[in-house]
Amino acid sequence: MKAAALLQDNRLLAPGHEGPIARPVAGMDRLRARLPHLSVILFASVVALFSLVPLGFIGWITFDVGWQTVKELVFRARVGELLVNTVLLEAFTIPLSIVFAVTLAWLVERTDIPFARLWSWLAVAPLAVPAFVHSYAWISLVPGMRGLQSGIFVSVLAYFPFLYLPVAAALRRLDPAIEDAAASLGLGPWRLFFRTILPQLRFSICGGSLLIGLHLLSEYGLYVMIRFDTFATAIVDQFQSAYNSPAANMLGGVLVCCCLFLLGLEILLRGNERYARVGSGSARPADRRRLGWFVVPAIVLQLGLAALTLGVPLVTLVRWLYLGGLEVWHVDTVGNAFAQTIVLAIAGGVLATIAAAPMAWLSVRAPGRLQRLLEACHYYVGSLPGVVVALALVTITVRLVLPLYQTFATLIVAYILLFLPRAMVGLRASIAQAPVELERAAMGLGRTPAQAVRQITMRLAAPGAAASVALVGLGITNELTATLMLAPNGVETLATKFWSLTSEIDYVAAAPYAFMMVVLSLPLTLLLYAQSKRTAGQ
Repeated sequence: MKAAALLQDNRLLAPGHEGPIARPVAGMDRLRARLPHLSVILFASVVALFSLVPLGFIGWITFDVGWQTVKELVFRARVGELLVNTVLLEAFTIPLSIVFAVTLAWLVERTDIPFARLWSWLAVAPLAVPAFVHSYAWISLVPGMRGLQSGIFVSVLAYFPFLYLPVAAALRRLDPAIEDAAASLGLGPWRLFFRTILPQLRFSICGGSLLIGLHLLSEYGLYVMIRFDTFATAIVDQFQSAYNSPAANMLGGVLVCCCLFLLGLEILLRGNERYARVGSGSARPADRRRLGWFVVPAIVLQLGLAALTLGVPLVTLVRWLYLGGLEVWHVDTVGNAFAQTIVLAIAGGVLATIAAAPMAWLSVRAPGRLQRLLEACHYYVGSLPGVVVALALVTITVRLVLPLYQTFATLIVAYILLFLPRAMVGLRASIAQAPVELERAAMGLGRTPAQAVRQITMRLAAPGAAASVALVGLGITNELTATLMLAPNGVETLATKFWSLTSEIDYVAAAPYAFMMVVLSLPLTLLLYAQSKRTAGQ
């Protein structure tokens, strides 16, 4: 009777029959399905907790030195001077970058300017030149460049492409029907732009501005060359004069507060307004406006910016390489720096991608409040300057695990923390494109959940993982401050070798290292440009 009842409970129900289908192993199936989620959550939680180390370090140091020392080190004239420099730098660089980025993006995406694809590429190409190489080029051309004005000028040239990319992508996605409706109500071209187009670019402008603002806080090499003091330059100076000094740690705390302030300000300015169309209709490209006589100044603007952002670095590098001749290409030193850079880039890229994989899978397959909290921990660390992450790891290794101080392992850990968000980006997109039904089908054929994820989903996500490794690796190629503070003796990357030679005013000998960094950065620029096109559905 029990066997008959069991068979009856497990038979397929006829149409119209009401009641659940009982499965004797349903509880075990649910347990097996939950096990990978639990193990992945555990792994992602470990990575998230580890990413909180820099923030915990600031709190620990503040408590350790005592409130009286904190007041003496933070509330002083030097910190006020650095804060004023930072505010002025951000206040001028970001608005100017917005003006240039929005203008160039509108000309390329919404007008009939000739050679639009060429101008689009030239607007993104400056990202292939590290910021401190931009500064090196301009100092070589104009040795007298100093102070705030020079810092703003070079910063805009180096960083405005971070705004151009999201703004151009947003312009390609905008619904032209909204503009048609505004024009039918009598709005002229300028009022239409400021009342309908510009508000719809708010998200992309805020996101790009935040990225530029965080880069300005963390940049070191650019501002040292033009002798403009920022928190990053002051922290490295304090670190080099007195290892693990309380003054450097407190400056790091102020810098973290500046980063958190920028994050909060971006959320406030972004707002909750909605500009997307709701309803039926089909997407269509926007009509391109005829420039008429304005085409000449538009092309002059494009050529002028290309000359400033690409022409000056290219001419400077060619000039120094020509003056140095073949003798400047020392195969042993240049080859050694190149090889060590590649090893660190590959190791850091692979390990950062592995560390990001559990969270990337959870964010797609099992979204929820806990997952969002863990994901925020993964992303926040990418907003911290490299000098703060390095300072935290220096303090922790010196006080707790001295044998790990200035080792290869500590340097790789710093790279993982700094570039964890980059690894998340490519992985999330690729995992989202892998159908979850394939995982379920694999489990139905006898695979364990872990095997299904590893053999099906991660294989389908391999292109995204490769892109993540490339993004992280190329970020490591141009990283300077953390490498200077954490690299073991004998480890010299292209960036650190370039920096040591420029510090000695040996610009001829530094040129090959700058050239190789630009060559290695070109794939990253191509990848970002292609990703922007895919995001916009082109």
